[in-house]
Amino acid sequence: MPTFHVEMFEGRTVEQKRAFVKAVTEAAVNTIGCKPESVDIIITDVKPENWATAGKLWSDPRPE
Repeated sequence: MPTFHVEMFEGRTVEQKRAFVKAVTEAAVNTIGCKPESVDIIITDVKPENWATAGKLWSDPRPE
């Protein structure tokens, strides 16, 4: 049973998440041959102030 843990910035709509989990499930079924019923996807919404890359919070202004 594959389980996918996905972390992303908050703000996506339920419709976007629905489309995303459908696409990931289909990809798992097509590539590893599992049944859709065995695919679990856990989405964690993260605030940009709780995520950093290269020592900078994503909530901080970024140079253009």
